[in-house]
Amino acid sequence: MNNLSPYNVVPGVRKIAVVRANAIGDFIFSLPALAALRAAYPEAEIVLLAKAWHAAFLKGRPAPVDRVVVVPPYGGVSENPCYPEDVAEIEAFFAAMRRERFDIAIQMHGGGRYSNPFTLRLGARLTIGTKTPDAASPDRWMPYIYFQPEILRYLELVSLVGASPVTLEPCLAVTSDDLKESIEVVPEQSKPLVALHPGAGDPRRRWSPARFAAVGDALADEGALVVVIGTTNERDIDEAVVNAMHANAQNLCDRLSLGGLAGLLSRCRLVVSNDSGPLHLAGAVGAATVGLYWCFNLVNAGPITRTRHRSTHSWRLACPVCGLNCIYHNCGHRVSFIDDIPTEEVVTAALDLFHNQ
Repeated sequence: MNNLSPYNVVPGVRKIAVVRANAIGDFIFSLPALAALRAAYPEAEIVLLAKAWHAAFLKGRPAPVDRVVVVPPYGGVSENPCYPEDVAEIEAFFAAMRRERFDIAIQMHGGGRYSNPFTLRLGARLTIGTKTPDAASPDRWMPYIYFQPEILRYLELVSLVGASPVTLEPCLAVTSDDLKESIEVVPEQSKPLVALHPGAGDPRRRWSPARFAAVGDALADEGALVVVIGTTNERDIDEAVVNAMHANAQNLCDRLSLGGLAGLLSRCRLVVSNDSGPLHLAGAVGAATVGLYWCFNLVNAGPITRTRHRSTHSWRLACPVCGLNCIYHNCGHRVSFIDDIPTEEVVTAALDLFHNQ
């Protein structure tokens, strides 16, 4: 059924399943849609089918989600498509989900080749989702077309069950535990706090450490206390930024839990980051941001507003190594496609936001 005309709220809904078992940035993009569902179905229980980190991060956190059910390893949903599955574990999981008797199951997990069959097996009386031509069809669906802002994609999706937007920007609550952990690592002080995140899951989305160092020095010269954030596999990148800076900067690589990171970012006047989970988390907890984007990702993941969020971007389409145009092909090289973003452009955007918050 491909009917994108407005729908009314579905009557008699007491429990909604939402399939979204991926990374932190993906979860942040779903927050406006989850808030719309909460407003449309205030008495319903919203159950997020996701990963173990979601369960830990959302435990005790005010959110539009009431409960998290951890999805077992499942190819194309919680793991890569070739992941070897435990058939008995998967069957037990779906049996438990059918016993939940979901009224609505919503697939917010990509084009649906793997996630639509997964969602259909939950046994809900109504299923909705996005769909590519090769994917199974939920009861109500909208086409998955890659170039669409993720926030708007899922707001459009939940409109199929009568949910209207209540916000266009993600907003995530910060807890007292988040703040306490962050203050133990970076105590409160008079200097305004700025965080740099030079990492990203895909090396093609990484700006060079020397350029980040130049931005950090420019902000330190204006009175900022600069910290560099990252996870264990980004340690070398973080160290390169800190070592290249003339000003002192604190390396926080792998020193904070995700909750502690949320607390730290909420205290920042500004966050400068590649397109990554921490960048989107920063915006959701109230920090001003300057994001560095490859042009493709700018369409899907770029900020919707500009008062507190700026995007700088590279229009590079050809691989810097082999010259292949990567609009339609993937050459396999994992070198930066964004390192030609001028340092001056990022510094200008960062200083403007730093001085106008």
